[in-house]
Amino acid sequence: MSVTKERKQELIGEYGREQGDSGSPEVQISILTTRIAELNGHQQTHKKDFAAQRGLRRMVSRRRRLLDYVKRKNPQLYLDLLRRLDIRK
Repeated sequence: MSVTKERKQELIGEYGREQGDSGSPEVQISILTTRIAELNGHQQTHKKDFAAQRGLRRMVSRRRRLLDYVKRKNPQLYLDLLRRLDIRK
């Protein structure tokens, strides 16, 4: 259910502003998107796992807040993130 260390480093390298940048909103959104996709797959097979369902809602809400922040600060980056991560709005 968690993102492996190697996958997280790939995401940081792909979306980070510089080497080792793990705090920028773009990186956080990409990591959350990966975790959401994994947890969504888990929910498909374990429909009554309500704790996972709650965690999924929290992650989606956190990603939404981060996306709203990016949209306010840099609308073009927001559109690029939606396209690159295949997030529908």
